[in-house]
Amino acid sequence: MSVFVLDTNIISFYLKGHEIIADNITNALINGNSILIAPIAYYEIKRGLMAVNSQKRLKEFEDFCNLFGVGQLDNKILDISVEIYTEQRKMGYVMEDADIFIAAFCKGSNFTLVTNNTKHFEHILGLTLLDWTRLIK
Repeated sequence: MSVFVLDTNIISFYLKGHEIIADNITNALINGNSILIAPIAYYEIKRGLMAVNSQKRLKEFEDFCNLFGVGQLDNKILDISVEIYTEQRKMGYVMEDADIFIAAFCKGSNFTLVTNNTKHFEHILGLTLLDWTRLIK
């Protein structure tokens, strides 16, 4: 069994009604896997919906989060974030802090990150990535 952590862009696609994301979530659950919302993705989505006062989508998002759960940041994840930042900087890559926290959350628990932005994360050793904008069975 795997735990699939949804990045901000995947959640956004889901809320906009992209069926391929819903199909991949369904397939993952049918196969005995778990879905989890990345804690920083929760922040990014909720702040965006609140900024535009989208009450309907905000309710959908809250229901979605209640169904799957939102991960938590702790000192271990923060320390892994520092390691990722340092490694990436040494290799000449610059990453946004939000992406670093999301990657650290997944890496620290051996979870798979589901994202449409695989290029943002591909240089992080030990991080498993999937792009659910294509149908995976």
